[in-house]
Amino acid sequence: MPIVPDDKDWTWVLTRPCPDCGLDLGAVEPRAVADGIRANAAQWQRLLAQPLATRRPSADQWSALEYGCHVRDVFRLFQTRLALMLDEDDPTFANWDQDATAAEERYGEQDPTVVADQIAEAASALAGHFDAVTGVQWARSGTRSDGARFTVGSLARYLLHDPVHHVWDVENGFRALR
Repeated sequence: MPIVPDDKDWTWVLTRPCPDCGLDLGAVEPRAVADGIRANAAQWQRLLAQPLATRRPSADQWSALEYGCHVRDVFRLFQTRLALMLDEDDPTFANWDQDATAAEERYGEQDPTVVADQIAEAASALAGHFDAVTGVQWARSGTRSDGARFTVGSLARYLLHDPVHHVWDVENGFRALR
């Protein structure tokens, strides 16, 4: 059974806590996101070292490896989006089909150790880029292809939810596999 594409608009996490993973982005300062990215990357090192990392908890839920590949690609994508926001006036981001990427890149066939290293590299680069944001740069804007508008500050907070939520997904998946 293939994974059901996630077509939800997750921007609501900017205004209320996530009932699943519990992250309350309203309590997160944008300047703290870089440290959150680094902490999250460390969690992926542990998750992808698990013997169950390549197993799906069910046919329609990603394995830890597949979630890890997604998180790596999210970090890379947001690095690009952040650079656009800092370099251009109100850029529009190209659409990204995460489900097509997962299939094309064969997430489930990648090496968990390599992916863990790639997450660490992508997280370090992205966190460093956020560390360098200062003053009025936090208010620079960009627009997602579906019309959702972000400032650098709201983009930072929005980004943080994805990898945190996926740690929650993986930990629940591991419990289901045991």
